[in-house]
Amino acid sequence: MNSGLIRSQSPVLLVGGGDCPAELLEPLLARSAIRVAADGGAAALLGAGVTPDAVIGDLDSLSAADRARIPADRVHRIAEQDSTDFDKCLRNIDAPLVLAAGFLGARLDHQLAAMTVLARRPDRPCLLVGREDVVALCPPDLTLELPVGSRFSLFPMGPVGGTSRGLRWPIDGLRFAPDRVTGTSNETDAPRVALSLDAPKMLVILPAQALAALERALLHAPSRWPAPA
Repeated sequence: MNSGLIRSQSPVLLVGGGDCPAELLEPLLARSAIRVAADGGAAALLGAGVTPDAVIGDLDSLSAADRARIPADRVHRIAEQDSTDFDKCLRNIDAPLVLAAGFLGARLDHQLAAMTVLARRPDRPCLLVGREDVVALCPPDLTLELPVGSRFSLFPMGPVGGTSRGLRWPIDGLRFAPDRVTGTSNETDAPRVALSLDAPKMLVILPAQALAALERALLHAPSRWPAPA
């Protein structure tokens, strides 16, 4: 499989053109050495005094003024209109984890599109970071430590089942589907939560305060989903 435009041995920051205030962006900049913009997301990076290492997208929202501030060899136009800029970026970043800001909040349709891409690209570990929530596609096995009583929501993007430990309402024996059984508003009842899933279809949705815990868990997950056939 083509590894894409960006390759890194450490987490990569991806910034979109949605809700991405300075107080959300600044701590993420400190967590990543490579910073990529999805089209108009370059404005947030430039506003923070950071020149993107790459800009990827159809470039319909990258202003001429911002483009002039970025070296031409860092701007990568992908003209096709069959995928979102987020999808274009994610499939072109090969890294242990992508921290993605500017894709939650603002517009619900954009949020839904981003979550769909997480399920479409299960082999590209990605953590969506917003003001209120962090979201990731659950790998085959995930273990993380959280305060007891933490909100822990699971939402299926397709048919999926599995087992859990450390949740107030265990998922063992349930078959999830977006139009049938979902797992929102669960919570932890132990300091360690362990999940095992049988398909790359389950989103984990946690409070924004769980960013560090979820980041560690994703980076230390024992396996990841293969690329779709």
